[in-house]
Amino acid sequence: MSMLNVDNIHTYYGNIHALKGVSLTVEEGEIVTLIGANGAGKTTTLRTICGLIKPRQGKIILEGEDMANYKAHEIVYKNVAMVPEGRGIFAKLTVAENLDMGAYSRNDREGIAEDLERVFELFPRLKERRSQVGGTLSGGEQQMLATARALMTRPRLLLMDEPSMGLAPVLVEDVFDRIVEINREGTTVLLVEQNANMALQVASRGYVLQTGEIVLSDTAEGLRQDPTVQKAYLGME
Repeated sequence: MSMLNVDNIHTYYGNIHALKGVSLTVEEGEIVTLIGANGAGKTTTLRTICGLIKPRQGKIILEGEDMANYKAHEIVYKNVAMVPEGRGIFAKLTVAENLDMGAYSRNDREGIAEDLERVFELFPRLKERRSQVGGTLSGGEQQMLATARALMTRPRLLLMDEPSMGLAPVLVEDVFDRIVEINREGTTVLLVEQNANMALQVASRGYVLQTGEIVLSDTAEGLRQDPTVQKAYLGME
């Protein structure tokens, strides 16, 4: 049984048919990536999975359970967390307060303290900045904070939306190193990323989304070798 099974979902914004029968699976322990151009429907797919948008048709099955009747905040209690595009931190709160907000769904004090140490080990810069207001952090630090805040929910499935967006190249590699480390420690990851080259380096499998439809799926290596993917997303002729 897959950890996540997205089955033929159709999502709309008003009369705009944004997702047209998207299906994908994520197995426990994987990093799976969803690549595509701007406007392809990548963010909409993640927002539908985590309950921020309800599909008009299709099913989202998480560990055998249909998520249709769950609201977004209830899905968090199912150990699903999302790192949104643009980071979405609480700009007026400190780093420590942002991390506290990440643990709002929990009441296990010892576990929360353990996870706080874990994210500080993963992102030492945040420990140094724990009293600093989130909005004054650099772009890279804000991305670290957004990821760390999601990890404070102790998710089994982490949805990541464009984690490298707006970052300098030297920081992009660091972000992807952290994604691999998070996965190695036991968190399954569904990664949306425009930097297809980096995404396919860390993922085991991938899907290509085009105008709301999955047009290709393969192992990461298979996608890297695909001429269409090379031309459209990897900058190769």
